Amino acid sequence: MSDQAYMRLALDAAATSRLLSPPNPWVGAVLVSPDGKHFTGSTRPPGGNHAEIEALQAAGDRARGATVFTTLEPCSHHGRTDPCADALVEAGVARVVLGVTDPDTQVAGLGIERLRAAGIQVDVGVEAQAVAHQLRPYLHHRRTGRPWVVLKLAASLDGRTAAPDGSSQWITGPEARADAHRIRAESGAIVVGAGTVRADDPALTVRHIEAPEPGIDLDPVRVVLGSAPANARVRPAIEHDGPLPDLLDRLGADGVVQVMVEGGAGVAASFHGQALVDQYVLYFAPVLFGGHDARGLFSGLGAPTIDEVWRGRIETTSQLGGDLRVDLLPEDCRLPEERS
Repeated sequence: MSDQAYMRLALDAAATSRLLSPPNPWVGAVLVSPDGKHFTGSTRPPGGNHAEIEALQAAGDRARGATVFTTLEPCSHHGRTDPCADALVEAGVARVVLGVTDPDTQVAGLGIERLRAAGIQVDVGVEAQAVAHQLRPYLHHRRTGRPWVVLKLAASLDGRTAAPDGSSQWITGPEARADAHRIRAESGAIVVGAGTVRADDPALTVRHIEAPEPGIDLDPVRVVLGSAPANARVRPAIEHDGPLPDLLDRLGADGVVQVMVEGGAGVAASFHGQALVDQYVLYFAPVLFGGHDARGLFSGLGAPTIDEVWRGRIETTSQLGGDLRVDLLPEDCRLPEERS
């Protein structure tokens, strides 16, 4: 198999850790022994083994002289676990192939330096675009100190979210709702406006998605912009009245790697208008309200002329039951590794 094929196996392994590892990165590793056998590993929950250690333990004595494919640069510092770079050196591996380097200031090339100093061949950049896409929230968080912001919106095909009387529940089908809950489960925090809390009293917990292992809590931290009623189901929640950038700085410092913004229209307009959204996820139902009196995706005034409209790029589209998911990114939102 080629280096690219083994790295794709490592990507598959990493995907199994997406709901387990945050705020640590979801990393996959594949160890290929000199006799051609391969062993996989993925990052465990915080405090548990990283992907490289899982692969080393699976391989045992076959690790000596092996090649290890890992999606992210091995750590080189002592945290909750011992350094993976040291473990690779002690195991006697001959070569390490990386998808991308780790921008975390505690790593940032030091893992590569440790491996090369021990005489291990290190190759960087295999399947870098795919790895960077998979680790996008983590890489963004480590570079900016802020979480990756996902704005989730659901609407009719004519861009309306609710009828004039405010009724809107289940505008999309079960497949789209389950997909949205997957994003919620992947997010360390979820943001909603106090008006939505008063009107809908949402719990903002994760449903439709099973925890990958017993004891894993998928519910994000709830954040209310404004004040929530004392008996609101969203409690316990963080209540925030200040500037949105301050909120993102606070959440990032608390280790939140991804935040999901759920609404309502005023909250969506605030994040959008301040250019704080990194990824828009729009679910369109095969529904038409057919008039101007239904509620829109955003509140307030929009672009006054066509020359001033916000323009992004559609990254992907997918069919979810009868609904359509559109992933929209700002034009300049690709990570450096994704531009190569």
